[in-house]
Amino acid sequence: MSPRTCFARATAPSFFVACLWATAGLAQTVAPINVTPINVTPINDLPHPYTTVENHFKLPDGRTWGQVPTAQVDSKGHMWVIQRCGVKGCSNSNEDPIVEFDLNGKFIKSFGGGMFVFPHGIFIDKDDNIWTADGQGKDGKGQQVFKFNQDGKILMTLGKAGVKGDGPDTFNRPSDIVIAPNGDIFISDGHDEVDSNARILKFTKDGKFIKTWGKRGTAIGDFIAPHSLAFDSKGRLFVADRGNNRIQIFDQDGKFLEQWKQFGRPTGVYIDKHDTLYVADSDSDSLRNPGWKRGIRIGSAKTGKVKYFIPYPGPEPKPGVNGAAESATADAHGNVYGSEVDQKNMKTYLKK
Repeated sequence: MSPRTCFARATAPSFFVACLWATAGLAQTVAPINVTPINVTPINDLPHPYTTVENHFKLPDGRTWGQVPTAQVDSKGHMWVIQRCGVKGCSNSNEDPIVEFDLNGKFIKSFGGGMFVFPHGIFIDKDDNIWTADGQGKDGKGQQVFKFNQDGKILMTLGKAGVKGDGPDTFNRPSDIVIAPNGDIFISDGHDEVDSNARILKFTKDGKFIKTWGKRGTAIGDFIAPHSLAFDSKGRLFVADRGNNRIQIFDQDGKFLEQWKQFGRPTGVYIDKHDTLYVADSDSDSLRNPGWKRGIRIGSAKTGKVKYFIPYPGPEPKPGVNGAAESATADAHGNVYGSEVDQKNMKTYLKK
């Protein structure tokens, strides 16, 4: 059975790296807010109204999946997948990491070979351009965000190739990109929980630096590996604060609004046009989030209620080892797609 997908993200990105330190004050942070700690009973026992389909997306003969950190669907229902060149990274490979599939899982094309070190986030804008992040740097490559058209032509670049930094035009392990309805660009910068930045950057639609907020820590507005971003219909920014086992929600000026822990240890967040929130949890275990199981939790971005849980269908990985879907996305019919890193796979979950 083949899922049909026809999902469009409403975005309008357009930027070029032309940022100045004095533009809006580099180190703007969220003011401390006293919030009562949240203690949530693990949510592992919920309905699972999906059928698992293996190997729906088929690479051409001779190619095998590398680590798959994320994927998204364009306005035609085509799936765009980032995969790490058949292995765990692309620094020593010219294989194309960006791959397009049609509605039936058939390979269409790929591009981006030789450009990436550690491809990570992906975002499809309203014009079906593809935004990607390169989460590491090596030999003069990486630590950048790219915008491609669907033919693989580079339209814009943010960051300095191979340069690690914490300025307005440098990154240290960027993980994801999302675009606000007015075209403002938001970048989560800090994939690693120890050796990276821990902040959100905001740019205008033409790439002028506006502000940044966040630092490494556990307080409100702090982050440990801000790993994934999404907007709800109200324009609130959801941040998967992976290392702190929580989702933090901000307005577009960086003002803290809420924190949610009922979706487990979030490695990926995605919100559809109905404000359904899909949260992938590939990391929960006895060491990092005791009591919680790995899988995909699905609920409401409006209320925070968790409604469904797709448990990882394979053997439970060992504690401390990542496993299951690191990110999740969905199509217009409510079918769910899990991108798996250590398993080097994509799983399709058809809505019953």
